[in-house]
Amino acid sequence: MTETTSTSLARLRKLAEFRYQLRKFLSFSEATTEAAGISVQQYQLLQVVAAMPKGQGASIGYIAERMILRHNSAVELVDRAVRAGFVRRDSDQEDLRRSLVTLTPESGALLDSLVAAHLVEMNSSGPNIVTAIEALVTSSELVGEAD
Repeated sequence: MTETTSTSLARLRKLAEFRYQLRKFLSFSEATTEAAGISVQQYQLLQVVAAMPKGQGASIGYIAERMILRHNSAVELVDRAVRAGFVRRDSDQEDLRRSLVTLTPESGALLDSLVAAHLVEMNSSGPNIVTAIEALVTSSELVGEAD
């Protein structure tokens, strides 16, 4: 950066701290899921499917939306998870053109252990993440347009 003002430098530092805190948590997540034999995206897929409201099915479109993926990328992710035995794909009985994804019993147990590990880490790192977010959203020097 050239000729950075103290206000824009303060913004940069706060954004950098937030990114650092977030990356620390994401790095923990990557290492934890890989140690459990599952990719981070597959773990996220299991979370999306498990968190579906009761009575609703996890369609590929819903999974793509919640994971911020293109439809074809969500299809590929689900296909890999089916081959790994983490999920099942069944036809929607109300709309046979659509597939619904459900967890296998084995992935339910895996998800439980990964969620527990992530919650323990969030108890540890969460306050630092919250502090970094609060510094960004409450700072008077961050209000208004960027320099």
